[in-house]
Parts: sequence; structure tokens; C-alpha cells
Amino acid sequence: MNSINRKKKLNEVLLDNALIIALFAMIIGIIIIDPAFFQWRVVTDILTQSAVKLICAIGLMFTLLLGGTDLAGGRQVGLAAVVCASLAQDVTYSNRFWPNLPNLPIIVPILITLGLVACIGLINGLMITKLHMAPFIATYGMASAVYGINQLYFAKKPNNSQPIGGIKNSLTVLSRFKIGGQISIMVVIAFAILLFTWFVLNKTTFGRNIYIVGGNAEAAKVSGISVTKITIACFVIESILVGFAGILEVARTGGANSSYGNAYEFDAITSCVIGGVSLSGGIGKVSGALIGVMIFTFISYGLSFIGLNSNWQLVIKGVIICTSVALDMRKNAKK
Repeated sequence: MNSINRKKKLNEVLLDNALIIALFAMIIGIIIIDPAFFQWRVVTDILTQSAVKLICAIGLMFTLLLGGTDLAGGRQVGLAAVVCASLAQDVTYSNRFWPNLPNLPIIVPILITLGLVACIGLINGLMITKLHMAPFIATYGMASAVYGINQLYFAKKPNNSQPIGGIKNSLTVLSRFKIGGQISIMVVIAFAILLFTWFVLNKTTFGRNIYIVGGNAEAAKVSGISVTKITIACFVIESILVGFAGILEVARTGGANSSYGNAYEFDAITSCVIGGVSLSGGIGKVSGALIGVMIFTFISYGLSFIGLNSNWQLVIKGVIICTSVALDMRKNAKK
């Protein structure tokens, strides 16, 4: 009887972690196809690319823990990138977005950008809590509005929808500076945010209340927790984090255009679900989001590394997304 129980438990563990096992197998397969993939330079490149995606995933995790989501996350990355880049150009650059803008300390564009996306998060939170809109619908509509605003701003004269360049060294240094000549400072920033988020979710009353609201909002109300305040706070935090990710994208690439951040929210949600964050709310760890982002980035980078057709990459990514959601639904149904 004990052997039957152990076998049943083992099967459940294998099934619950089937996607992670399969993705690890894919990584091993990529290394077998091209052993050059298994080298330190590739790892550091992946870590740098993962930095922005990890911050986005941490941001989306706040909304997922509530049982919601933010489909405007990627578009907020794009808006933040364009706004920050337009205000952070060097005064000597010939094709400035704002020709008469005085030289601003880099902290000013950063604060303006974060303030802007925080307002978007506030509006999302108010639509969900005060107008009782489903997060999916509210943020889908916001995604369309944010993208339209970004396109209109990007097309403003004299820029006329041209890629924004000439970013100040005080911002791009974030991508150039490397600890020990190997690890980008962006990776350190992302892990610092990860550790701070872990502390907030695990060691503060606010963090515990997020899990309670996500697990059972009605029970949270009875316990005296303000579901409205928690929800609004989570959407504001999420917007600030994805906005900061947009700023780091500007630092990494040295410029911006309105296509930045496209579909980032889906990669972030998938990474979180791969790492065990439930779409139903109330379940998930920061470490899981980290694992999901690293695995997902390794797969994406690896498929490009071995030269797989981009259309097949989209097929594989779609299969991963559908599988991760299906497994998450199975876990919730079982519980």
C-alpha cells in the first residue's frame, strides 16, 4: 500500500513539474546540437537579456497573485522606453525629440517616466475595484489606449516616428558597466529587485495580505483587509516595475521606438506560470518567477542560437504557453 502511495505521489510530482522537465530537456538538446551554446559568454548574454524580463515577470507576479493580470504590461514597457528616451537625449545630439529641452539630470526623465506609468497602474486598479471590471478586459482596453498614445507621441514633429537615439551616457552606462568585466550591472539591479520583492511578499503584512486577497477576496474582506487598497497598490507597483524595465531597455539598446515591449506581458506571465505562480491567485513564489524567466530565456536564446526558423520559434513558444496554462488549471482543479 505504501509503495502504491509513493508511486502515486511520484507521478503527481512528475506531472506537476512536467513542463520544467521538458524545458530542461530542450536546453540539453540545444547544447547537444551546438555545444558552443554551453559557454560563459552565452550565459552572461542570457543573464543580461533576462534582467529586463525578470523585472517584468516580478511586476506581473503582483497582479497574478491577486488572481488578475495586466495585458497592458508590454505596452507600458514601450511607452516608458519612448518617454524616457525622448527626455534623456544628449544636448549635443543633432536629431533631438525636444530640440529646445534643456539638459536634464538623468533622474528627472526616470522619475517622470515612472510617475506616468504609475498613473496607468492607478487607473487599472480603479477600473477593477471601483467599476468592477474584469482585469482581463480593463487591462486589454488600457493596452490599446497606451499603444495609441505611444504612437501619437512617437510621431510628434520633428521626430516623425523615427527611432530615438543619442541617449546620455549617464543612462547607457547601466548596460556598459560590468562587474568583474563579466556581469552587467543590470543583472545586479534585477536581482536586487527580486530580493526586495521576496522580502515584501514574505516578511511584511502587505505581502501576506496579497496572498490572502488572491486566495479568497471575500474572506479577506471579512478579516478586515482592504481589498481595494491591496488591488490598487499591486497594479501601481506592477506598472512601476514594467516601466522601470522599459527604462533599462533604453539603457541596454541606447535608444527606443514604439515597438519596444511588444508581447512582453505574455512572456512574463508564461515565465511566472512555469515557475509555479497560479493564474487563479494566492499561490506563487519569487523564486518560481526567477526559475521560469531563466528557463524561458534560455529556450528563446537557444532556439535562435541554433538557427531555428523564427516561425517555428513562435510555434514552440505558443505550445509552451498553452501547456503551462493547461497544467496550472489541472493543479487548481485537483486542489
